[in-house]
Amino acid sequence: MAFAVIGSALPAPAQAHPFGDPQTVAIAADPAHPEVVRVRWKVGGLDDLTLLGVSLGLLPQDRVLLDGAVFYEDADAAAIAPSGRFAAYLLDRITVTSGGTACAGTVEPPADLARSGATIGYTCPGPVGAVAVAVRTLTDLHPAYRTLASGPDGARAVYAADQESHDWVVGDAPVTATAPDAGRSAAVQIAVVLVAAVLVVAAALVLVRVVRRRRRAVS
Repeated sequence: MAFAVIGSALPAPAQAHPFGDPQTVAIAADPAHPEVVRVRWKVGGLDDLTLLGVSLGLLPQDRVLLDGAVFYEDADAAAIAPSGRFAAYLLDRITVTSGGTACAGTVEPPADLARSGATIGYTCPGPVGAVAVAVRTLTDLHPAYRTLASGPDGARAVYAADQESHDWVVGDAPVTATAPDAGRSAAVQIAVVLVAAVLVVAAALVLVRVVRRRRRAVS
């Protein structure tokens, strides 16, 4: 059974190690549900998973030594995977938006968090085409963390603290070309152009009449 948790106060982060193997996300459509986008998150270095567990209050602070060294243990993933705090963290730090509307996320209980990562299913208001996916995992521990992302048809991207969002094409649904406000704005602009054109023509006619009158007066 999947679970979803939104919002949770998080303890102060532990000392981070952002310069090892990068974390990854894989973004894909759900063939059976055109309104669903699936994102699989996987930590890069297992010590980062331990640090995340400490920062979420799921592992004791003494898992990080005074010199900053961290030693991952299999029990760390077992403690983190079923936690509601961990689910809340993923839902807060990874978001999907379709057509300007946020998609509701549900975290699937990870079977093997250390090796396979965790998968989140995002249900959008309707069939998806292009979606904006934001990834901010671990950058709260240190801004130097990077995320290597892959998507459909071999698409690739790199997320960073200063590049949190990326657009992905995951389905065949058409992208809304113009929002209602944009449509009204375009109509106003067209009207302004037409009025300006009419004024130019009117001014030209007045000028022609003035010239003709002067010619008659001279002759």
